[in-house]
Amino acid sequence: MALNTHLDELYHLPAHDFPEPGATEELPAADAVAWRISASEETEEDWPETFARFGATVDLTRVRALIVGQWEDAYDSGPGDVIEALLAARDRLPALRALFLGDMVFTECEISWIQQTDVTALLTAFPELEEFGVRGGEGLGWEVPRHERLRSLVVQTGGLPARVVRGIGACELPALERLELWLGTTWYGADSEVADLEPVLSGARLPRLRHLALRNSDMQDAVAAAVASAPVVTRLDVLDLSMGTLGDDGAAALLAGRPLTHLKKLDLHHHYIGEPLRDRLRDALVPAGVELDLDEGDAEEDREDDGTVHRFVSVGE
Repeated sequence: MALNTHLDELYHLPAHDFPEPGATEELPAADAVAWRISASEETEEDWPETFARFGATVDLTRVRALIVGQWEDAYDSGPGDVIEALLAARDRLPALRALFLGDMVFTECEISWIQQTDVTALLTAFPELEEFGVRGGEGLGWEVPRHERLRSLVVQTGGLPARVVRGIGACELPALERLELWLGTTWYGADSEVADLEPVLSGARLPRLRHLALRNSDMQDAVAAAVASAPVVTRLDVLDLSMGTLGDDGAAALLAGRPLTHLKKLDLHHHYIGEPLRDRLRDALVPAGVELDLDEGDAEEDREDDGTVHRFVSVGE
């Protein structure tokens, strides 16, 4: 399935599209919204030109959240010019606390076709960022050794490279409360193994982590089995293993692992868990007050004539 929704908020601020040239609409206050800045081959400007017009129109010193939407050649090249423009403006963005790179839907550029780049320079240049997100795994790089302020990190892909999983696992993130990784499928470049998640699951570099989402994975049963015995689970409020190929084996591992009754929410939506295991999950968790999301059960699967079953993640291409 393709991704068909833009962000509707960032940093608890509603998303607002910066208008095209010539628009006469009244703009909100600079610090009242998360500004989405986009450009395409059909617009009169490229992304840096649109951003320059944004900076000439809106008081950058008050901007708290920026959403980088489509850039004009996302199928063919990464956001190098976008990042250069942001780096050049960093001294004019002292209040920036949230940044999302690549907020595109499938009609603009499908998630596994978005050409990304190493985002280390952005995290280094903006040490006060509290929220960072990126969509698209092709060409994505992460070599950030430490970030003091980051509270939320979201990486949305149809296939997350192992080097990025390892890079994030090696990063010291003392303030991080929410980590969301869309691991994806081997069809679209996912090449990580469960062992690559061990630094995350130990929680050693993530002392404040409370929300862990390892989503959209075609190895979700194995991920669930690893999570079930992970030290980090005992201090989570939210565990999210949704959007992937989770089946009975993964569900049984969760039930046999560390207790999950302390969770506020367990999100397993889009799954392949049979009704008997669903009932066991409900019986074990719902009476304890855990919000359990088992929506979209019996997700679509293909069965070949020889009995081979193919399961699919929620967002691939």
